[in-house]
Amino acid sequence: MKNLRIATFNINGLRARLPNLLEWLEREQPDIACLQELKAADKDFPALDFEAAGYGAIWHGQASWNGVAILARDAQPLESRRGLPGDDADLHSRYLEAAVHGVLVGCLYLPNGNPQPGPKFDYKLAWFERLIDYARLLQDSEHPVVLAGDYNVVPTDLDIYNPRSWLKDALLQPESRECYQRLLAQGWTDSLRRLYPQDRLYTFWDYFRQHWQKNSGLRIDHLLLNRALSPYLHEAGVDAWVRNQPHASDHAPCWIRLASRKRR
Repeated sequence: MKNLRIATFNINGLRARLPNLLEWLEREQPDIACLQELKAADKDFPALDFEAAGYGAIWHGQASWNGVAILARDAQPLESRRGLPGDDADLHSRYLEAAVHGVLVGCLYLPNGNPQPGPKFDYKLAWFERLIDYARLLQDSEHPVVLAGDYNVVPTDLDIYNPRSWLKDALLQPESRECYQRLLAQGWTDSLRRLYPQDRLYTFWDYFRQHWQKNSGLRIDHLLLNRALSPYLHEAGVDAWVRNQPHASDHAPCWIRLASRKRR
């Protein structure tokens, strides 16, 4: 296994926040970066900007909303899947998968599901079921796999500043949390929670009521490792400084570091 830094970042509008993204790439230099919510059609993806920064890229765009991408430092991701199996009528750009630096990387943007109840929440749960079904195949493979992205799920009350304010939100519904726990039960490791079992770590602060300034956050961006990869997990964290930049996304990147030797 290589020493690798793998990150996931919901950029919340790629063209509008490209300077923020490039600054983060230059400063933190992740080996692999999974991006969500590009809000850009394929033709508008700034591949040349990433190439100039030293990153190869693949992307699955969609005009105005959704969209995912995988960046690789000094390499070109080898695409292995575009979209989750199980629903040919689903045209949302929410899943992209590639082999990068010896790891199979699934980049995902799970549906938000609000308002709930309603069709958007039903779609969220149906998409989650498709992810669970497909993730079982990845878990059972012998390849090292990371599923990284915006899961739009707050796993437990430890992952939110105050659950009372969000009780009706799709991110905290029992059905959403139950899906996430069933995914973990396949043998996936929630990287940040594994290394920080009791800490309040947040990856998202919305733009309202000074939530960033008050650190009123949520942890909804996750990096899940399969059994083949989890022994190499050595570090994890959140680049919270990114959220404090002008014109920032409401998310901050979270990341893991994989070491060449297994953790004892």
